[in-house]
Amino acid sequence: MKAEKTGKKCIYSLQACVWEVTLACCFSCRYCGSKGGKARGDELTTEECLDVAGQLADLGCERVSLIGGEVFMRPDWSAIVKALTDRNVRVSIITNGYLFSDTLISQLKELNIESVAVSLDGPDRVHESCRQKRSFRRAVTAIDTLAESAIPVSVITTLHSQNVPYLEEFYGFLKSRPISAWQIQACSPMGNAAESGIDYHFDFGRVIRFVEENVHTAPFMMGIADNIGYFTETEGYLRGNLSGKARFAGCRAGLTSIGIDSIGNVRGCESMYADCFIEGNVRKQPLRDIWESPDAFAYNRKFTTDLLTGKCAECRYGMICAGGCRSYNYFTHGKMYESQKCAAKFFGKDEEEN
Repeated sequence: MKAEKTGKKCIYSLQACVWEVTLACCFSCRYCGSKGGKARGDELTTEECLDVAGQLADLGCERVSLIGGEVFMRPDWSAIVKALTDRNVRVSIITNGYLFSDTLISQLKELNIESVAVSLDGPDRVHESCRQKRSFRRAVTAIDTLAESAIPVSVITTLHSQNVPYLEEFYGFLKSRPISAWQIQACSPMGNAAESGIDYHFDFGRVIRFVEENVHTAPFMMGIADNIGYFTETEGYLRGNLSGKARFAGCRAGLTSIGIDSIGNVRGCESMYADCFIEGNVRKQPLRDIWESPDAFAYNRKFTTDLLTGKCAECRYGMICAGGCRSYNYFTHGKMYESQKCAAKFFGKDEEEN
């Protein structure tokens, strides 16, 4: 049903979009959730992408993060960025850092990119064990070159059993790099990660303690992503904000954010990489109609605490947290409203307070 036929104003304001512009990639990482490598044969054309950029701006979207695959393997990536920034939409790019050149840096500066995030998953030997040989040095060179060019650059690290033991060593290395932020997130068993046999399990408590010990003294912002947590005593600081007020407010998929894949499918989040989460396609419907449909994104828009299961059903933070990250829950154990690795349980917070 199209939104304009309901006679009701959509109460949800789109703030952010993660847009997978291509699946083409120079890597085929063992834990790539989207199974990047080859471009899909029917990816959105340049004209279609420019139209989507205009639709995002018309919906009031404030920030778009472009991902792949590898964004820079799409020849028209700069035209897509320009279509967004010309409409005052802030754009960031997530990259593996392998394809950087002087020309690419000049383009990024001209396009007024807000920031670039480079994926680095540990010391060189650890990073390359799941990615590609000689990729670590090229990623680090990209970081240094971006910083020298006054383009804000950050690092994103995806955690699994093989790299968590090297967090302290890797942090020591990152302190020598000119980055503005470090985001730590959990590997989710979807795409290649579900098929490669990589062990995605690790001790969430250990990671949270590591961040707690370093967040106030790090030379850059550091924090954990929304699929690790929640509500320990230091929750307010763990999300990368030293105000102490950055608590997890529940999954934002379909509430303030969406994901778009390279063939135009729309989901609440690009980490919800399964067909069951597709709400529509921009080739078949205007993006506004998908966003404003009264039946879309029901897993979050129609959430009530009655849906919570397991320990989450008993937790005092249930209405705020809403059971944690929908994607991580779904892909790790199938129950979207239950965070089986909630940090509050690791630290005994629930038992102490109830």
